[in-house]
Amino acid sequence: MALKKYRLGELIELVEETNSQGLYGPDDVRGINNQKEMMKSKTDLNGRDLTKFQIVKQGEFVFNHRTSRNGSKFSITCNVDAEPHIFTEDYVVFRIKDNCSHIILKEWLYMFFCRPEFDRYVITNSWGSSTEFFNWSDLCDVAVFLPPIEQQSKFVNVYLSLQANLKAYQNKTDDLKLVCDGYMDHLKKTAKTEKIGDYIELYDVRNSEGKYTLKDLKGISIDKKFIESKADMNGVSLNPYILVKPTYFTFVPVTSRNGGKITLAYNDTQETYIVSSAYNVFRIINDSKVLPDYLFMFFNRPEFDRYARFNSWGSAREVFTIDDMKDVRIPIPNIEIQRNIVNIHRCYIERKRIAAKLKQTLNDLCPILIRGSLQTAN
Repeated sequence: MALKKYRLGELIELVEETNSQGLYGPDDVRGINNQKEMMKSKTDLNGRDLTKFQIVKQGEFVFNHRTSRNGSKFSITCNVDAEPHIFTEDYVVFRIKDNCSHIILKEWLYMFFCRPEFDRYVITNSWGSSTEFFNWSDLCDVAVFLPPIEQQSKFVNVYLSLQANLKAYQNKTDDLKLVCDGYMDHLKKTAKTEKIGDYIELYDVRNSEGKYTLKDLKGISIDKKFIESKADMNGVSLNPYILVKPTYFTFVPVTSRNGGKITLAYNDTQETYIVSSAYNVFRIINDSKVLPDYLFMFFNRPEFDRYARFNSWGSAREVFTIDDMKDVRIPIPNIEIQRNIVNIHRCYIERKRIAAKLKQTLNDLCPILIRGSLQTAN
């Protein structure tokens, strides 16, 4: 059977249902990342009127029409959850028309949106000066060639099967995280707490001989990971930069305007990095008493971020110094207990890495599945 051409505007319609009765609260607010997934909103909702937010029910689509500063991707998703969520009024909500459900499947349409080709189309056809937009009318003008619904269903079933396997794997990964979190909570009640200042020391060795180059230069994200530096290094000498050897820690003392988190990272590789002299670097003095991985597990807990922010000080800029870091108290059980919980945590990290890879593979399959459904329909 031949493909049939449509404008998306023939198949979809706007949904304009607000949270006017206040049925949904802050826990129901969602945003969209550029991986086309719903996520818990990071916006400060204090004082926001949630009655103006838009309700997105199961099977409905929502997108952010702002496309600038978004990694050359279009933030659009479909609510696959059983419960509704709410999005700020800046978003656009739509659904497939009831009389078109026999023409196009919502899952096929979502795969269509997930293709890099669609992202490129959106970015090319966005407009604006300081901020670029891809609006509802622009989406309605998108041309789409559709195979018969039976053909769509075959390829959608492949996608849903892989998605279900990924979800099951992610659920098992989440179970490991619960074990780690539960064990750390248990240690707070059963193990003696001690200042980590007895176990760490400041390390301030510079790249004075210029041994390390731009490829070794790192920054830190608020997710407590090393990232490629975004600084303009043109003409900048790397000699004053501080070395971060394997098993060493580094953090940014300034904590204001940082999303309520302290920017910290642990070098769990075999490579030596260099970081800005504005950072602090420290190491564990005796890993027969405290394992670096165990300490980093503690640093990853939200409680530590809250502690660091609460104990930061300053006027224009608030800082958490190396002396403040040394005053932090943590439960320090015997080394075997530390090793056991670290091993579980390593399993969690590895499964999390594999889950992310599987997720990327699933995204990469979307254009292949769409192409397959189109080719086999001819």
